[in-house]
Amino acid sequence: MNESPLLDARSLNRAREALCCLPFSRGFYDSVGTMPLASRQVAERSDWCRRPCGEDEVEDAFRWLIRLGVLRREVDGQGLTQRVRLTPMGRQILLDWPGELPMAGPVRRLRHGLRRHWPRL
Repeated sequence: MNESPLLDARSLNRAREALCCLPFSRGFYDSVGTMPLASRQVAERSDWCRRPCGEDEVEDAFRWLIRLGVLRREVDGQGLTQRVRLTPMGRQILLDWPGELPMAGPVRRLRHGLRRHWPRL
């Protein structure tokens, strides 16, 4: 069937939109591509967020990016950890933007918020 390429394109587009709408800067994605990061670390670094973010907000964004396939939880000898890493899909998306990620406009942020909080709409 030809459905899988369509689903892949939809997944990539939804993830691209999320990267533009979430508060993380390119520096965060570059760092998480090379080392695992925890939400506390990210919340403490103002250069990794486009605006001030608390640890809970960062963790919530992590969970969303995990659902979209951009991030994954780091695994150690005892199971999943609080740290995340960039997935191959996340790396692929970042190749589209050599510099800082573009900021989404109000309509895109609204659409993203609806998808994120009411995914069946």
